[in-house]
Amino acid sequence: MAIKDDVKVFNENKIDKSESDLTNQDWPNLGFYQQDNLKLRSKSSIGRVVFMGDSITEGWAQLDPDFFSKPNYINRGIGGQTTPQMLIRFKPDVLDLEPSLIFLLAGTNDIAGNTGYSTIKMITDNLFSMAELAKVNGIKVVLSSILPVYNYPWNENIIKPYKTISKINNLMKDYVHKNSLLYIDYFSNMVNNKEGLKSEYTTDGVHPSEGGYKVMSKIANNFILRNLN
Repeated sequence: MAIKDDVKVFNENKIDKSESDLTNQDWPNLGFYQQDNLKLRSKSSIGRVVFMGDSITEGWAQLDPDFFSKPNYINRGIGGQTTPQMLIRFKPDVLDLEPSLIFLLAGTNDIAGNTGYSTIKMITDNLFSMAELAKVNGIKVVLSSILPVYNYPWNENIIKPYKTISKINNLMKDYVHKNSLLYIDYFSNMVNNKEGLKSEYTTDGVHPSEGGYKVMSKIANNFILRNLN
C-alpha cells in the first residue's frame, strides 16, 4: 500500500521516492551550485575569493551586481540556510573551488531558529569548524561579523537577538585572535542605537538594502586589497 509523499517499497531491491522526498534528502542544498561549480573547474582559481553564506550573501549579488562582476568573486549564498547546512556543503561549494580567500558570513538564521533551536556553542562550533577546514587546506578564511538585528519579523519568539549576536561576534574575534585568522567587521558600520540595522541600510531589519550592500562592498573591497596576496 503506497502512501503519498512517503517511500514506496515495491520489493526489496526497488525503492521509489516521491519528488518531495528527493528534495528533502538534499537538506544542505548541495545541488544548488553543483553545475556552477563544475563550470569553474576549467577556469583558473588564482586570486579567487568565495563568499559563503545565507540570503544576505545571496542577495548581495542581486542588489550590488557590480561588486560580483569581478570574475574572481564567487557568491555561494543560499537563502534561509543555517551553519550546519553550510558546514555540509563547505567542501563542494567552497574548498573544492580552491580559492585564495574565503569570506564566511553566517549565523543569523541559526539565531532565528530556521532549522530549530541552536545554542551559541552550536553556532560557533560550526563556524570554527569551517574555519579549521579552510586553514588545514591552506586557504585564508575571513570570519564575518553577524549583521545587527533588533528582531526577526518571521519569528517574533526570538527575544533580544542582538544580545546573542554580540556574544557570537565577540567569540569570533577571540577565536580569530588566538588562531591568527582574519575577521571583518560590517556590524560597527551598520548598527543603530538600538543594536539593530540602520534604517537606511535595510528594508526589513535583517537583510541589507542596496545602500547596505554598498557599505559592505566598500568594506570588503578594502579588506581584500589588504589581505589578498
